[in-house]
Amino acid sequence: MHKWYSFLFEIIVEQFLLYADLFFYSETILQQIVPPVLNSFSDQDSRVRYYACEALYNIAKVVRGDFIIFFNQIFDALCKLSADSDANVQSAAHLLDRLVKDIVTESDQFSIEEFIPLLRERMNVLNPYVRQFLVGWITVLDSVPDIDMLGFLPDFLDGLFNMLSDSSHEIRQQADSALWEFLQEIKNSPSVDYGRMAEILVQRAASPDEFTRLTAITWINEFVKLGGDQLVPYYADILGAILPCISDKEEKIRVVARETNEELRAIKADPADGFDVGPILSIATRQLSSEWEATRIEALHWISTLLNRHRTEVLHFLNDIFDTLLKALSDPSDEVVLLVLEVHACIAKDLQHFRQLVVFLVHNFRVDNSLLEKRGALIIRRLCVLLDAERVYRELSTILEGEADLDFACTMVQALNLILLTSSELSELRDLLKKSLVNPAGKDLFVSLYASWCHSPMAIISLCLLAQTYHHASAVIQSLVEEDLNVKFLVQLDKLIRLLETPIFAYLRLQLLEPGRYTWLLKALYGLLMLLPQQSAAFKILRTRLKTVPSFSFNGEQIKRTSSGNPYSQILHSMPSGSQFSEDGDVNSDVGSSHGGINFASRLQQFEQMQHQHRIHGKAQAQLRSSSTSSSKLLDVQEVQRPQEQHRPPPSDISRPSSRSSRKAPGQLQL
Repeated sequence: MHKWYSFLFEIIVEQFLLYADLFFYSETILQQIVPPVLNSFSDQDSRVRYYACEALYNIAKVVRGDFIIFFNQIFDALCKLSADSDANVQSAAHLLDRLVKDIVTESDQFSIEEFIPLLRERMNVLNPYVRQFLVGWITVLDSVPDIDMLGFLPDFLDGLFNMLSDSSHEIRQQADSALWEFLQEIKNSPSVDYGRMAEILVQRAASPDEFTRLTAITWINEFVKLGGDQLVPYYADILGAILPCISDKEEKIRVVARETNEELRAIKADPADGFDVGPILSIATRQLSSEWEATRIEALHWISTLLNRHRTEVLHFLNDIFDTLLKALSDPSDEVVLLVLEVHACIAKDLQHFRQLVVFLVHNFRVDNSLLEKRGALIIRRLCVLLDAERVYRELSTILEGEADLDFACTMVQALNLILLTSSELSELRDLLKKSLVNPAGKDLFVSLYASWCHSPMAIISLCLLAQTYHHASAVIQSLVEEDLNVKFLVQLDKLIRLLETPIFAYLRLQLLEPGRYTWLLKALYGLLMLLPQQSAAFKILRTRLKTVPSFSFNGEQIKRTSSGNPYSQILHSMPSGSQFSEDGDVNSDVGSSHGGINFASRLQQFEQMQHQHRIHGKAQAQLRSSSTSSSKLLDVQEVQRPQEQHRPPPSDISRPSSRSSRKAPGQLQL
């Protein structure tokens, strides 16, 4: 049946074409002839489809421009035939396609507006033959001067980008060539709809295909350079596409992304012109959770840039970003942490935000012990550089003074004290504290830190040695009770003894050359020596240092050398009766409770009260642990005894004393 049908169809077409020149082809006649031919393109017999192509080819060759009225139907049919399973049909369709292209390029009746919806609908087809067919038509139409394909580029741009990841190298090459041509036209065009295309490019910049990402980020780069004010509403989306590409595994993409990032940051948009800080700030903050360090760094640079340019607007969103910025302090990268601190310091220029920063920082240290342990020193030191060190320490001291978690307060104070004693960034703060007895500013700082430093005996002793309030240091040491001398205290004392041998305490060691003047310093050091276990390394270090103190005796206003080997005993026994040494080595017949404007008696009482609170807290914690342990043991014993009630050992076995080896040796510290 199909055989006769195709044969008859061929005869009819040939007869029609034989007398073609004798007819005047009106639209009515064409509408009677062309539709049956187009319907034959979907026939099951490949020969029918082949002859239909041949017939339509001959008709088109005769009528030329009048053929345009059927263009959309013909294009749709050719699109299907381009992927036909029969090679002969494909070949015939290609011939017809070339003829139709020639007719369209010559015609002034072609409507691009009617064609674009059909093209957009076909752009998502995955068949490689159809894709080649579509790219070919896009290229041909773009070459016609009277057809403005650039104006309709957003309608099929996404489809072209989709072809860049095709498995066929030829299709990728054709799509790339078409995109390159359009990009050149964009550069030379006075008016381009950047906005709609920017949305497409942002999505394609996240494509899993490397070549697609590179092409998309290249286009974005050109758009940022050319788009200007048109891209203001899309800055946030563009930034969201750029930041991940900065860490791309492909170097070419990283280079273009960084260049684009710098171009975008150089644009100084004004909120008055519609520039919205919020979306950009949100994108940058979100990228702080990126797994790539380079992306996190650039996100922080953006937040810093926005703070510098639009501080007021950024602070409106502070509650939305503050928690994320604090979490970033735990970042594994030191460079990221330092940049986060710069952002925090920029925010904390205002007194209100400074207080908020320090409060949140202490809170984070409290809930995340690892943050204080691993990054505490880095964070505090950097903040002291970016902000005023004295201001930072005063605020921290004020917060810790009323800290309810006594264990955390003690740990935090010990960390701050160690930073104060060792960091080069805090040298000016140490110099100010050294003048506590003669300088009002130093005295005020000493008193300010003292309240919170009371959480740690060793921190107070260190602070007194730094401030040269040796008499008070000795009094603090004498006030310590048995409960204070635990393992933690000895560990801190060991650190202090080793710090005394560093250049920071060189002034203190030189003061030992005048034992007659710095009696309370000697007494304080000997007091520390008496607290140390004799077999410890710290004991040997301090004892060796004290042995080097020159032997002097003090008699009135004369200092003379004696033969005694114990300088401390010499000084104590040779002091005039009724006289005592106060701070700074001055002889004062009435030391009293105040010196240098500091009420040391009140300070000592403050220290003892705080330590009393710590002892009560420690006992409560110990009882709680003991109660918890006893309860768990009781449950275990009950479970064990139930099945063994019939086999209890005799009382003589129960009361048997433990072996000698299990007893704790005298003086042995059980940890």
